[in-house]
Amino acid sequence: MGRKTAVVLGGSVAGLCAAGVLARHFDEVIVLERDLLPQDAEHRRGVPQSKHPHFLLNSGRRAIGAIFPGFEEALIAAGGLHLMPSMDAAYCENDGWAPRKSGSMTMVYSSRMLIERVLRDKVRELPAIEIREGVTVTGLRSTGAGTTRGRVDGVEYRTAGDDEGYLAADLVVDALGRGSSVVDWLGAAGWSAPPEKTLDAKVTYTSRWYDLPRADRRPESWWWKHLVITPTQDTGDHPEEHEFLSNFFPIEGDRAIVCMGSWGIEMPRKADAFEAGADRVRAATFGRATRACTPASPVHLTRATGNKWRRFDLLDVPPVGLVCIGDSICAFNPFYAQGMSSAARSALILGELLGSRDTLGPAFVREFLDRQKKSLDVPWMLAMARDQAYDFATGSEVAAPWRRKLAARMSWPIFNAINATSREDAYVEQTFAKVFNLDKSLREMAADPRFWFGIVRYKVRQRLGRTVVPGGFDDQRDPPGTDFTGYTGPESASSAGTGRGGDRVDV
Repeated sequence: MGRKTAVVLGGSVAGLCAAGVLARHFDEVIVLERDLLPQDAEHRRGVPQSKHPHFLLNSGRRAIGAIFPGFEEALIAAGGLHLMPSMDAAYCENDGWAPRKSGSMTMVYSSRMLIERVLRDKVRELPAIEIREGVTVTGLRSTGAGTTRGRVDGVEYRTAGDDEGYLAADLVVDALGRGSSVVDWLGAAGWSAPPEKTLDAKVTYTSRWYDLPRADRRPESWWWKHLVITPTQDTGDHPEEHEFLSNFFPIEGDRAIVCMGSWGIEMPRKADAFEAGADRVRAATFGRATRACTPASPVHLTRATGNKWRRFDLLDVPPVGLVCIGDSICAFNPFYAQGMSSAARSALILGELLGSRDTLGPAFVREFLDRQKKSLDVPWMLAMARDQAYDFATGSEVAAPWRRKLAARMSWPIFNAINATSREDAYVEQTFAKVFNLDKSLREMAADPRFWFGIVRYKVRQRLGRTVVPGGFDDQRDPPGTDFTGYTGPESASSAGTGRGGDRVDV
C-alpha cells in the first residue's frame, strides 16, 4: 500500500516517540504542536509537569533507545546522570535508613525538559519528519463515522496567525495528553464514546528547583545524589509532613528538584511554607539538604493526578485511521512515574505492527488496541494497587470497603518485607526491580512461588536472628555511607567500608 502521510497531534514525549516509529513507514510525518518549541531545555506551557521530577523507567529507556538509537548516550552527554539508585540514593523506609549496596537497577536522572530536548534533536535528524509549531488542532474529518467502514481521514488546525487549514492523513496519532479533545470530536462525528476507567486518590504534590552547593562546599555526609523519604507508617500522632512522600531528585547542571507529595493533604504553595514543610519531613537530612541549597524557582503545585483510561479496545467499532498514545488514552497518577515509559512502549508496539501489516484497516486497529491494552495493564495495575487503598478516592475503580481495608492493612507490610528481603535475596531484588520498571506485571510477581519463598525464608531467618545485612539506621542522623555489597556479617565489616559520611556499623 502507499503509506504517504501520518499526522501526529502533539510534540511532547509521546508524540515524538510516535513520530520516530512512523518515520520508518511513511513518506512524510507531520507533527502539529501548539507551543513554539525552545531550542534548549526549557519549560513550555504545554508541559506543566516538566517542573516536577520525572523518572524514565528502564522499560521506557529501552523503548526510546529502540526508536532513537543513541538516545541514552545523548541524554548523558547533555548532562543526564547515570546512577545506580541502591548505591547513589539514600532511602528512608519504615524503620529508618536502608543499607547502601550494589543492585541490579540503574537509572538516568535528568529533567523532563532535557529529555524532550534530546528527543527533539533526534527527531530533527530524520528527514521524513516535519514539526509545525504554533499550530492548534481544532478537529478531525472522517467518513462513515460509527460504521464498520468508518475512518478518520485528516485533521483540521489553526495557525498562530489564525489561518485555518486541513491535512489529509493515512494515519492520525493522538498524543495531545490528558486534555485531548479527540473523543469529543469523534462523538460529534457519530462514533460511540469509549468507556472510561477512572480513579482519583486526591494526590497533590509540590516541587521547587534548587542549585546545589559547589562540590567542594558540600557536607562530608553527602555521599548520596538522591534522597527518598517514604511516608510514615506510624498510626499515632505526628506532623502531617511525616505522611509525605519526599524526593530530593538530582538533575543536570548541578541542580535538584525537591518534591513533596501526599494523598489527601493540602500541600504548601509558598516558598516559606515549602521550606518549613521540608524541615518537618520525618528524616532530618531532607530539610538540612534543602536549606543547604540555593532556591532557583518558585514553588510549583499539581493537583491533576487522577488515573484515567479511555478504553478504545472495548468499542465494537473503533475508528480506523486513528491511534491514541500516552496520556490521551491512559493517564496515570504522575507520582508513579509511569507516563513517559508507557507512551514509549505504545509507540514501539505501533512500529512493530506497521512493520508486519500491509494495510491500516480494522484488523490493524484491533490488533494495536489489544496489544496496547496488554502493555497498559502492567502500569495500571500498579497504580490501582496503591490508589485504591484510600477511602477518599473517587471514580469508577473505587474498591469495595473490604478491599480498601485489606490494601491499607497489607500494602505496607508487604512492601517492607520485599525491601528487607531484597537486601539478601538477589532473585527477589531483581523481580521487584522488573515490576517497578514495567518489565514484569504485578500479577506475574504475585504468582511467582520463588519470589514468595524468598520472602518467607527471609522472615524466618529474621525471627531466628540469622539475617545478615542490617537496616533501620536512625533517620534523625545522616544516612550511613557504608557499602554493604558482599557483606556477610561483622567479620566482613572492614571490607564493606564506610563510604563518605558513613559510621562503622556494629551488627
